[in-house]
Amino acid sequence: MKALAAALLLLWVASARAAPLRVVSLNLCTDQLLVLLAPEQAVALSPLARDPALSVVAATAQGMRWVRPDVEAVLALAPDLVLAGPFGAQTTLAALAARGVRIERTAMPQDFLAIRAETRRFAALLGAEAAGARLIARMDRVLAEAPPGRGLSVLPLQARGYVADAGSLAAAVITAAGLRNAGSGRRMALEAIVLHPPDRLVIAAAPDFPSLATDLLRHPALADIPRITWPPALLACGGPWTADAVALLAETGG
Repeated sequence: MKALAAALLLLWVASARAAPLRVVSLNLCTDQLLVLLAPEQAVALSPLARDPALSVVAATAQGMRWVRPDVEAVLALAPDLVLAGPFGAQTTLAALAARGVRIERTAMPQDFLAIRAETRRFAALLGAEAAGARLIARMDRVLAEAPPGRGLSVLPLQARGYVADAGSLAAAVITAAGLRNAGSGRRMALEAIVLHPPDRLVIAAAPDFPSLATDLLRHPALADIPRITWPPALLACGGPWTADAVALLAETGG
């Protein structure tokens, strides 16, 4: 009888740990997973969750509480789980952990296999397996329905001339769209791009304010290269929503 009671207690503890009721997210990537998987458990999100240029859940997040990575501010919310990224706010996270707050960090997936695994992990963490399965099913449907690419070369050009490398999320999106990544991960000079132009330039949608860092993207020497613009929010973090970037590339670049 005592053994049965102990087993039931362990199951109850495991269940409670798998489905936290008060969750605080301090990272844009975990903000989005939390809102899409278990919004009712979200006590607060990071301020970036409300930015439509970066967040796919910005509209929903407008009506939700936000908190900065401050120890006292987070503790005042009495969370039983804090979600965070692998970098940033490390002092705050260490202080919260020292006070017994459970911390879980995202692995920042860089391809669709890792996105599936991370979505399942967070869904189980939040006790939202059904929601996780729906997100993955939608992602797989979008990927499967994307028009087949024609193997065109595309250059994912970023601010200051940096180009996404083969192990990046952008490269995974390009490959999934049936296109060929012409980037090497190194910074490319304007002359190099003009001498060996790709079939397409792929750039993030420009912000509303001017920046010297993005001058290269607007240079007239690149004006004759067809370009595809994708919303930064689709690639700011790897998640099920990143499949929409594949659909966009396959449709406009194929």
